Amino acid sequence: MAGVTDTLPPVLEIRDLHKSYGALEVLKGVSVTARKGDVVSLIGSSGSGKSTLLRCANLLEDSQQGDILFEGEPVKWKGKGPNRHPADRRQVIRMRTNLSMVFQQFNLWAHMSILQNVMEAPVTVLGEDREKVETRARALLDKVGIGDKCDVYPAQLSGGQQQRAAIARALAMQPRALLFDEPTSALDPELQQEVVRVIKALAAEDRTMIIVTHDMRLAADVSDHVVFLHQGLIEEEGPPDRLFGAPRSERLKQFLSATVAA
Repeated sequence: MAGVTDTLPPVLEIRDLHKSYGALEVLKGVSVTARKGDVVSLIGSSGSGKSTLLRCANLLEDSQQGDILFEGEPVKWKGKGPNRHPADRRQVIRMRTNLSMVFQQFNLWAHMSILQNVMEAPVTVLGEDREKVETRARALLDKVGIGDKCDVYPAQLSGGQQQRAAIARALAMQPRALLFDEPTSALDPELQQEVVRVIKALAAEDRTMIIVTHDMRLAADVSDHVVFLHQGLIEEEGPPDRLFGAPRSERLKQFLSATVAA
């Protein structure tokens, strides 16, 4: 959001990021910035580099070139090119703790109840008081609409309920930003809307979010900024009303036409 937050360093800043898997260059120099309260959506066809960018931002994948800064603090690297890795393990843990990831396939722990899933990381990673965490976890499960499911296990929930539990688990870490990797694509349309409503409510709270999505309506409704990736590069970016209403790139026009047709 514009305003006083412009005087603060971005929550997350990615500069000229490159990522290859062997000879396959997936990211060819991508830069993305998310300031406090920004919702940034990454769109593009499969294989364009969206999810890879998100995983590199959260240091789940090592990039070969470029800078990643969290609240103005650059990631410290050792080695170069394919041998480049984060140099400070404590910095990695701190960044991942503050950049909570919500995955496409939920990734809930099957042997734990939903309440235990939400509580686990704040208690074991952050060392927080269990009673306080439980109170917060129950409130978050209420917030995402599944407060009555605290004692059930993931296998007993629908896909939409599992994804909402995963969002509550991410929120339990009280992160500076939420990273969503295709949060609705594993769900049928009716269940997708359950998750979309939660994401829209979070956006209305001015939470910082980066969302990889194939759902153009979601991107249009919640984003402050949309980035269209094509073959590992930013083909076009801007506010959603312009990007979706008056795209300049022929490739983006084709992509949006294909999305509407589907």
